[in-house]
Amino acid sequence: MRTPVCDTFGIEHPIFGFTPSEHVAAAISRAGGLGVLGCVRFNDPADLDTALSWMDANTDGKPYGVDIVMPAKIPTEGTSTDLSAMIPQGHKDFVERTLLGLGVPPLSGDPETDAGVLGWLHSVARSHVDVALSHRIALIANALGSPPVDVIERAHEHGVPVAALAGKAEHAARHVDNGVDLVVAQGYEAGGHTGEIASMVLVPEVVDAVGDRVPVLAAGGIGSGRQVLAALALGASGAWLGSYWLTTAEYRMGGEPNEDLDNGPTTLQRALLKAGSSDTVRSRIYTGKPARLLRNRWTEAWAAADAPDPLPMPLQNLLVGEAHRRLMRAGDPDVVAMPVGQIVGRMNDVRPVAEVMAGLLAELEEARARLGP
Repeated sequence: MRTPVCDTFGIEHPIFGFTPSEHVAAAISRAGGLGVLGCVRFNDPADLDTALSWMDANTDGKPYGVDIVMPAKIPTEGTSTDLSAMIPQGHKDFVERTLLGLGVPPLSGDPETDAGVLGWLHSVARSHVDVALSHRIALIANALGSPPVDVIERAHEHGVPVAALAGKAEHAARHVDNGVDLVVAQGYEAGGHTGEIASMVLVPEVVDAVGDRVPVLAAGGIGSGRQVLAALALGASGAWLGSYWLTTAEYRMGGEPNEDLDNGPTTLQRALLKAGSSDTVRSRIYTGKPARLLRNRWTEAWAAADAPDPLPMPLQNLLVGEAHRRLMRAGDPDVVAMPVGQIVGRMNDVRPVAEVMAGLLAELEEARARLGP
């Protein structure tokens, strides 16, 4: 199956794969899609440079992209120390009390390990842009809407198209007016930051609004070839998948590959493998903006009557950044903090990326044949 975006990006299949792992992103590109590396976890631009250099060398010359988070509202500058002073002590006490109740141990005490995630700040995001444009990227995406116009113009000067995610048709139109080249219509079912309109409704609305100006990709609730075909039938030019790659063999949180399958799935993957499509919750507790997460004891604690209200971005992420790492390293699948979409109900085994891609394409062709000419 080919659509015009395949020719635009030089890919074999109209499947874009977002992931925080460079190993998964590279494997998606090698399999004929476009792997898109999430950059928000890279506090140090030098680490991002290392990851992209690795991708340059491990994608067989095939294209790949990056996702750089650029929130629109302040506070957007400063250090983790400066911004931490804006976090109420009661919120910090609640987090520590909750972790203690969940039996989650502290981290090593290494400042590098304990550092907050600063990739939500404009200053850090702009350094990500600088690094990315020094590599052979084929796309810059922003999960929080249009990047600043000067960033779009700079990307275009380097011949790099820009994508933005949209949860409403009016958002998509605004993105295109700002110069965005590709719109990702992300439905309510999606993991991470997501809006309130389901994909079946949203995708054709966005296609009708901007499809005559730019290609539209469908995101949210896509984890099978049938769903990719459905997205194309709704008018999308391709599919954007994120959650579905979390249970691939190449994935480990933080970008490390899961090369030794004899050890079985990671703690995160064990949590995802046992989850059903109803085991997610949309909440502001992850970053301060509504995001769909895996429902578990951590999310339930934040829903309790004594829990404080989440803080605005980026304060909420700085508040819970260390907690997320502690939860992930605790080895307990019932407490891991992870964005994931409702498609988690189809994520039932650990397979290599190439096998996942082959399965998507085979089912797509079977579904197309079943519908007839």
